[in-house]
Amino acid sequence: MTARPAHGVGRRRAVAALASLPLAAAAAPAAFARPAGTTPTLYIAGDSTAAQKYTDAAPETGWGMALPFFLRARLKVANHAMNGRSSKSFVDEGRLAVILQALRPGDRLLVQFAHNDEKSADPTRYTEPWSTYQDYLKQYVDGARSRGARPVLVTAVERRKFDADGVALPTHGEYPAAMRALAEAEGVPLLDVQALSIDLWHKLGVEATKAYFNWTATEQDNTHFNPPGAIEVARLVAAELLRRGVLAPRDVRRLDGAIPPSWITWPEGP
Repeated sequence: MTARPAHGVGRRRAVAALASLPLAAAAAPAAFARPAGTTPTLYIAGDSTAAQKYTDAAPETGWGMALPFFLRARLKVANHAMNGRSSKSFVDEGRLAVILQALRPGDRLLVQFAHNDEKSADPTRYTEPWSTYQDYLKQYVDGARSRGARPVLVTAVERRKFDADGVALPTHGEYPAAMRALAEAEGVPLLDVQALSIDLWHKLGVEATKAYFNWTATEQDNTHFNPPGAIEVARLVAAELLRRGVLAPRDVRRLDGAIPPSWITWPEGP
């Protein structure tokens, strides 16, 4: 299917041009100024594949839990991803507003949604890829920029699905293409984790990928990760943050190093 143009492509070119400038060049309201000596924070808005998990969910692990292992200690991660949310429900529940209130100039806002946007039977979560999905994503983009922060769009990590020949199959329909088109139209950095993850699952194969997903004695979960899977997806995210210029080489570490799964911990529930 040929990708349709992103909704709102006709916005002023100046918006995209501004996004390409260094953050320091974009003046932010004085009330939003970052206190001297503080470091940037990476905020995550997303669904259960990225979210913080607690003891009652172990060994299920969101990739946001592993991302700090690949970042220098000077960078902080504020993981606001939440189980079951779509780009729409996250906004409608006021969760984006909470992030925007906390954002300061120099912060980054990573936005990954699609898993629950796809649920057409649920009007509280469903969005249509080439219209409402892009409309909601633009709220994250515009909101971050209004605070002097940098939005980053992240295509949804792939599920574990293979055909009879062992070929890893895409499961997110038109949503990744719609996000890619919006990122290009708005001049927003794109981390194409969907493409990277499906390539990784294909290389690993049908059996080896079971060691990265939440397969237990009582559950065969092909959507959510265990510690090794979350670590490898977080590695993809960190490498893309560097490749896309969202972070500098001094900001990342261990991109080619082993991360022991024992580093993952699950706190008690909130």
